[in-house]
Formats: sequence, structure tokens, C-alpha cells
Amino acid sequence: MSAPSPSTRPKRPEFRNINAFTDLPTYRLPAAGIVSILHRVSGAVMFLLMPFIIWMFDTSISSELSFARFTSVFNIGVGFVPGWFVKLVALSIIWAFLHHFIAGLRHLWMDMRHAVSKEFGKSSAVVTLTLSIGLTVVLGAKLFGLY
Repeated sequence: MSAPSPSTRPKRPEFRNINAFTDLPTYRLPAAGIVSILHRVSGAVMFLLMPFIIWMFDTSISSELSFARFTSVFNIGVGFVPGWFVKLVALSIIWAFLHHFIAGLRHLWMDMRHAVSKEFGKSSAVVTLTLSIGLTVVLGAKLFGLY
């Protein structure tokens, strides 16, 4: 048996290294990839802001006086840090928790149901992004006193 001639062979895919300056700005990451990266980012945000989370929890439940100090930090600020910036940091923690939780549920669902198709990955990623951003906007509006 002879090998097929070079003109009849199917063209093989070409794999090359990615240039960060030329390829990454034009590369379109699928929704599932975005959710996966944001899952890691949200975990890192929660880990890095753990001292602030512990301070908020401790200060809010210690006593009435510490709770008043806690609310004044959010309204007025502390030191050179204005109150709106403290609220913005708290909002980032809210987003990180919501996204990490919802994306974690998505991963658990996919593991338990063996739902690893491309279509389900895309649709569940869109739902994860929509829910985490939507809930963050609602809670952020409450945090900043819009309702």
C-alpha cells in the first residue's frame, strides 16, 4: 500500500506559540474560559481580603460601640481612606463571594451530572456571569444606599 500523495492529504492544523502583544488583544476567550479565570480571581480576592473580612465581622458583632465605629467607617471613612472606597472594597468582596459560590455550584453540577458538553458549558457560564453580576449590582445598590 502506498502513502497518499502530499496533495491528497488533509491539511494538518498548525500550532504555534502565542505572542502576548499581538495575539492576546484579538483572542476571544469563550464564556466558560472567562468563568474559569474569574473563579480563580474571585478566590484570590477573597483570600487576599481575608483580614478586611475578619475585621468587618469582628467589628460588627463585638459591641454596640464597635458597630457604630463600623458603620462610620462605611459612611465617613477612616484615616485617609474615604467611605466610598471602603464600600467599593466591600463590593469587590461581595462580587468575589457571589461569583465563586455560583461558579462552584456550576462546577459541582457539571461533575455530578457529567454535563461536560460544549453547549452546556457555554450556557451555564452565561448564567453564572449573569447571576453573579446581577446580584452584585442589586447588593451594591443596597450598599451604596440607592434603596
